[in-house]
Amino acid sequence: MRTRGLRRLAAVAAGLAALALIWALFQPFAGHGGEPVQVTIPKQAGVSRIGDILDQRGVVPSGLLFSLRAALAGDGGDLKPGVYTLRKHMPYGDVLDALVAGPGTDVVRLTVPEGLSRREIIPLAGRAGVRGNYLSATAKGSLLPYRQYGLRQPPASLEGFLFPATYELRRGTSAAALVDRQLTAFRDNFAGVTLAYARRKNLTVYDVVTIASMVERETRVARERPLVAAVIYNRLHARQPLGIDATIRFATANWTRPLTKTDLALNSPYNTRTRAGLPPTPIGNPGLASLQAAAHPARVPYMYYVVKPGTCGQHAFSTTAAEFARDQQRYNAARAAAGERSPTKC
Repeated sequence: MRTRGLRRLAAVAAGLAALALIWALFQPFAGHGGEPVQVTIPKQAGVSRIGDILDQRGVVPSGLLFSLRAALAGDGGDLKPGVYTLRKHMPYGDVLDALVAGPGTDVVRLTVPEGLSRREIIPLAGRAGVRGNYLSATAKGSLLPYRQYGLRQPPASLEGFLFPATYELRRGTSAAALVDRQLTAFRDNFAGVTLAYARRKNLTVYDVVTIASMVERETRVARERPLVAAVIYNRLHARQPLGIDATIRFATANWTRPLTKTDLALNSPYNTRTRAGLPPTPIGNPGLASLQAAAHPARVPYMYYVVKPGTCGQHAFSTTAAEFARDQQRYNAARAAAGERSPTKC
């Protein structure tokens, strides 16, 4: 009986060891790596030598396991020499894909600026050689942990969570793969945002991202982000319409032309001039600074702001309607003097 028990224990231990090895080799749930690192693979280097180089450069955690993974995939003889831009802590499968494809011209960089909506990202992805329908790939709101973000059902799209950054891609990368990279980048960055203050105001993660998307569109002046967020918080608390024209621009897909009276009277849940509360979704994809400002607004009583004439997009902030009327009059006068163009100097 004792011998049989020992055999069972040995079998269990062997099974667990095998599972651990499979887990280590195939790395389920691994991300896409950390900071970029340049790696040179010499000509005629064998898979063991390549594994050692990758291990030394921090690209993989184990050169031996990399060699084993290459053997299992049948790629050991297909790894090409050259200079590569890889990432630290990459999954073995991603490294193998890169080394089998070879270095050079098929690696492209896609820079997604802060604040763009998913529709505005489409041409950027196209120029980077991303294949497939990016709009459809970003319509899958079920990819979000929506309940964790404060929603009862999946949102209509991933708007707000397609993190803006520079992505290194293989030309021909699928839209779905790019979206996965963006969602992972959002999770990694948002993990460092503290939500204690926002939660005390009964705001969800989705609310904070929505506020951040408006902050991103309203100002690019770093020190103003917490001030714009404060105005949004204060107006929400006072149950006053936010009066943010960027939400109307999102609804009308007009980010450049002057808004008309018809636009400003638009019958839409995105018209924050006529409806109180937040718009139903984010209006773009904010960066980390705006996310942090949306979670930690400045503690100021401001209720209004308007562009300050003669500056590069700075704003005059005010607390009372009378102060705002004064600032608005200055803006309108400067705009009229500029031939109805924005009176800014950049």
